[in-house]
Order: sequence, then structure tokens, then C-alpha cells
Amino acid sequence: MKPKKLSITSLIIACLVFMPTLIYSAQAEGAKQGSVSVPVTSGLTGSANSAKTFYLDLPSGVTSSAIKMGTLKYSGNNSVVGAISVENGKIKVTLKGNLKDETFPVVGTDGDPGKSFVTNPGNSIWRYADGRRWQINNYDEYRDINTFYNAAATDFSTPSTNPPTKNVTTKSINIVLPNSATWFRKDNTLVPFSSVNESSIKMKLGTLLDGAKGSGGLKNGKVVITYEIPTANVRPEQVSDNFEKGQWVEGRLYFVNQPYYYEAQAKLTSYSYAGTVTFDYSPPDQATLNGTATLEKPSPNPIKLEGSKVDVKINVKGELLGYTDSSNIEEWVFYAKEKNGTSKADMKKEYSKQLTASKSFDFSIPASRVVNDNFKQDYTTTVVIRFKKPVVTKTGTITSLEQSMEVSAGVYKKDNPVSYPSVPSTPTKPEGKPPIARITAPKYIKAGADMMVYGGNSSDPDGYITDYGWGTPGAEGGIENTARGYVWYTRDKVGETFPITLTVVDNDGMTGSTSTEVTVIEPRPAADLEISGSLKQNRKTTLTNSSSSPTRFPIIKSRTQVTISAVSGGTNADIKYSGSLAELESKDVLFRKPGKYKATIHVENTAGYASDKEITFDIVPDESPVAYFAMPIGAYRDPANGNKAVISIDDMSFSSDKDNIIKRIWEYRYDSNNNGGFTDESWVQFSDENKTRLNLELYQVGKYEVRVTVIEEFGQPTIEDFVTDADRLRTGSEATQNVIERIVEVNNRPPEVDWDF
Repeated sequence: MKPKKLSITSLIIACLVFMPTLIYSAQAEGAKQGSVSVPVTSGLTGSANSAKTFYLDLPSGVTSSAIKMGTLKYSGNNSVVGAISVENGKIKVTLKGNLKDETFPVVGTDGDPGKSFVTNPGNSIWRYADGRRWQINNYDEYRDINTFYNAAATDFSTPSTNPPTKNVTTKSINIVLPNSATWFRKDNTLVPFSSVNESSIKMKLGTLLDGAKGSGGLKNGKVVITYEIPTANVRPEQVSDNFEKGQWVEGRLYFVNQPYYYEAQAKLTSYSYAGTVTFDYSPPDQATLNGTATLEKPSPNPIKLEGSKVDVKINVKGELLGYTDSSNIEEWVFYAKEKNGTSKADMKKEYSKQLTASKSFDFSIPASRVVNDNFKQDYTTTVVIRFKKPVVTKTGTITSLEQSMEVSAGVYKKDNPVSYPSVPSTPTKPEGKPPIARITAPKYIKAGADMMVYGGNSSDPDGYITDYGWGTPGAEGGIENTARGYVWYTRDKVGETFPITLTVVDNDGMTGSTSTEVTVIEPRPAADLEISGSLKQNRKTTLTNSSSSPTRFPIIKSRTQVTISAVSGGTNADIKYSGSLAELESKDVLFRKPGKYKATIHVENTAGYASDKEITFDIVPDESPVAYFAMPIGAYRDPANGNKAVISIDDMSFSSDKDNIIKRIWEYRYDSNNNGGFTDESWVQFSDENKTRLNLELYQVGKYEVRVTVIEEFGQPTIEDFVTDADRLRTGSEATQNVIERIVEVNNRPPEVDWDF
């Protein structure tokens, strides 16, 4: 045999395998190596977890711009999908999961571990018109047909009371298929049917119920049972039209209850992830700001829309690198706003002398904005660090550093569509398949309360349901021949358990039956209070009585007792409302002070039962507005404009708790004696028109101090009877803005000199 030649490609692969040092990335001079770990994750199931994308935080001291992109490398047992990259200040790596297959025994039951299905096969037994003979119907398992024979009565009454004791055989095809069973491991953990090996499924039969004598087995794909009649389980049976007619003709169906379940083997595939991403980076050699924006909510992202809105939470972080003098930090400033959105920008500050700082911002996406199946809201964020003294860099001196980032939150309305395999265009309709009856009803019901019983989930594999026959012993009211209805139980039934049975008939005249049980419990009312509104100081909060009681034992309004009291922060005197809390249905309440409060409710119903409920809630404080504006630090008088210096001012004041700023009062004062101070000068008002952009015209050379006072109005409903003008908060820029940002100096423009010889 000739030796096989190696191709050039094979030689290259061999070199890569046996000489790993040849492909190791070399560090550039002055560079350092960093690494981040992929979170160890195991036990993930489902095809959606076969590959997973990780966004890894950079180590402290590393900026995304400093990473040498060609050096990013994953080490671990997973395979990398695509390229490793850096997005929004984080390392992005997509990995293929490591597979682990496990085979184990499972049991398929009726919803709960150990609960068997029950099928109800039986035979029709008919009494002849002479009252002394019985037709015994029997299933011939060898020929797979129904036969019959006649038997004389053995009792002495006419008509005969019961057929003679006989062993008969019946079959059942009214069984729940394995794909409709609930599958469990031995430790009772759920297993999806998709993991069950269908070729290993076996049906197991239990002992006949209700004392029936006989046994069964699986033959030719059917449950075949030989049992003794008459049985305890019997119901009237319609006699065939070709059977003789007469006074004593009667049909009975004697049936048995045969429990069964399934056994099989299952195979489950899980995925795991781990590893490390390494890279080279150049550490900063001068003051550098590294900013990151992390979406903390929604999680997962995107998220399905549930309710009226989706909460969004963004964390903005700044890290000062290549600089160690934290005492020179004046402040951190954080901004966040919707990109192309309607909400106002939010600003937060941090004054701690730390090289790292962060703030979180809360937004929401209202359901009305999600007009398509998939919606994405972009947010822009900025982190700024300001220094007390200028910092020297390679390109000059700086007084601040700034970095902007973007982050997106996704919302979708519909689940991803499920693909189904195509079916033949002319399917073959099966014959002779009975319908499957299913009941939906609560396990417990209070006496006097209406209970809906639903059979609409019943189905017929080869047709449709035509009739519904309900059995509700012990219940009041009844259900007609419909898929749903309401029944209730009287108070004397408390503590008892009653059966509910359903027999459905399909368009082929075949039947299917099932049953469930309901236990009647005491008709106690359920006391409940709901609190709504902004839950904010000096705002309207609505307390609503949402208690309930069984329909036939309503709550007695005159015995409803409600109290509201202060727990901490405020006092009972700070709780304001009109009228009384007696017979409360809904009450608007105002809390003058922030703090923790509680409300209690006591209700009684006409059955003599009572219930209590206590809720504790927090009233948040009304935050003062933040006064802040921007203007130049200097200006020149303009001879062409009457020697006036025009100062352009942009107001950036805002309310951190979404109140409305309704007034801005602008003032200035002039250092007339040029002593460097303003405390001995008087303020001059130059605008109170709530302007956010305006010009200040000044004539005198020297320094001027400017201030703005902002006054807010409630941004949420209040109760006017309990608030005053003093409750409308106001803030002057002296309290929220450094004085150096509020001083402007007016100078004369220097003359232009032209030397001419």
C-alpha cells in the first residue's frame, strides 16, 4: 500500500497543531495583557441555548480604545462563533455550547407524579321484552369484532332485576396518547415530551378500580379487559333500533375503570459555557475617561410586552484612568435621555472624590409606543468629570473629560412563530376514533360562589363534538348541553368533595368520558385594599376597597372598617382626606410628609365570616428642582451696539421627580466697587417670564453674578384643599451650581493697532 500524500493544507494544519507557539500573539512594546472570564454556566437546555453571546466587562484600568483588536483570543472548551469584538465598552464573544447527553427512565402520567390516566370501557347488556332474557354483548379479541349471545335470567323477578353473572370482554380505544401525558423523572422533575424516545414508550395497566373483578392487557394496540358483570359502574344505554320493542326492554352499559400510565426512556441534551478571553492593551499614560452604559432592565433584552409599560434601568459608569490625584476632582456629572424620544433628559451628580463613579437612570416604554411586533428604544448617555485645577496632558491643559455612549432596549409583542412540518394536501381521515373529554374546573370552591365548569378543550381526532353531558351531583344549578356553565354549592356542603363528570359525543356517535373533583370550602370573604396614584408627598393617592366575597354571601358595607396610620417619617396628622373612611369603597388621600404608612381593612359577610388585610406603603418625598444654567465667562462691550455687552444664557434646570417648572426668575448683581465680592451688592431682576434662553445686556465693565430661581408646580394630581403655595418647591442656582459658573466679566474690546512708518 502506497503512503498517502499530504496536501499543502494538511501540512499547514499539522504545523498549527504541533507548533502552537507559532500562532501566539506577541505583545507590543509597552503593552500589557488583560483577561476577562466567561461566567461558568451549565445545565442549559433547549436549542435556544446551543449558542450564547456574552458581553464581558473590561477589567479596571482598561478602556475599549486601548485594546489591540487583533489580540483578542478565547481560551476554553467552547467553540467561538464569528469574531470577538468590543461593543459599547464591553467584549462581545459568541460561543457554541458544550453538549452533554443523558439517558434516564421516565413515567408519563395525568398531570401529577403517580397519577394514572383512567379509561372507561364497557359492554352493552340489553333485557328482552319478555323480561326474563338478557342479550350479553361481548368483544371477540381474536377476530376484533363485537359479538353477542343470549342468557336466561337467574333471579326470580319479572322483569329480571339484573343480568346473570358472566365474564365478558371489552376493549378501549379512548386513551390519552403519550404526547399528551406529563412526563417525570424518578425525582419528579418535569421532562419535555420532545426528549422522550418514542420507540421506547410502553403502556402499563393498573388494577381495576371500584372493586371490579377482572384483568386486562395490551393486545393489537388496544386495551382488552375481561371482567365480571354486573359491575358497580352502570349507566342507561340506548337500545339498538333493530332490537325488539316491548314494555320491559331496557339497555344498560356495565363498565370498568382501568388505570394506566406510560414508561419510556428519555434523552436530554444540556449545554455549558466557560473560558477566558485574553487581549493586549496599551495602558493610558495621561488622564483618560472610560465610560460604560449597562442596560439593567429589561432583562432579558428584548422582553415581551406584558401590561401597560416596560421598565427600563440604565447604569452609567465613569472610570478615570492614568490619573491618581482624586483630590482634584470637582464633580462627576451623568446625563441620560431617550434618543429621538419625548421625555426630558435626566442629570445626576456625584461629588465624592473617587476615581470611579456611577449613577442609575429609570425610564419606561409605554405600551402605546410599541406599535409594531418588535420595537427598539435607543438611549444616549454621557459621563463628565470636572477638575478643580487644570490637568496637564500631551496636547495641553484640560478642565474636564467627557464620554458619550448609547444603549438600546427592545420590546416585542408576539412570540417567535413556530414552524410546523408540511402535511399532505389530501390527508386521509381516520375512522372510528372516539372523542377525548377534558374538564377545566377549580379544585376548591367557596360555598355560595359561582364556579365555571369548562369542557371546551374536549376534542375529536376525526370529527367534531356534537353534545356535552354533564354530571354535577351536590351542586345547585345545572349545565345544559353546552361546553361551559356555572354551578354553586350551598353552605351545608362545606368540607365535602363532589365529582364532576363529562361525557362528550362526536359526529360519529362515539363517546368519551372524564371526571374531576371539587372540594367546597368555607365562604370566607377576602379583604383587600389597593393603593394607586403617584405615592408622593402632597399628591393625590387613592385607596380602593377591592375586597370580595362569594356571590350569595355579600360583604356587609356597614361593618367595613378602614384605618390609615403613620409608621415612620410622618404622623397621623399628616394624613388628609375629606369625610370619613366608613363603608369605604374609594377614597382620595393626601400625605403631607414622606414616610412609611399603613392601611388596614376589616370586612364581614352575611355568612358571619370576617377577614382582615394590612398593606404598608412608602410615600416618597417631593424633590426640589435643580437650578442650573450655562453662560460665557466673559464678554466685550460692542461700540456698534451702544457699548452693550450681550450675555447669552441657556437654562438647563430640571425637576428630578417629573414635576413642572412654571416660573424662572432671573437676577444679576454687579461688583460696583471692584472688591471681588458681591455680598454688599443688590440683586437686579431682569426677567420673570419663565424663559429658558435669553440675553442679558450689560453696560458697565467689571464682574457680574447671575442667578436663577426656579419654581415648580405639581406634576401629578393633588388635592387642592390640603396644599398651599408654600408646598410648591423652589430652588435658586446658588444652591445647586458652583459660583464660578455664575460669574461673567465684561471688558472693553482692546484697540486695533496699526504701525505705519
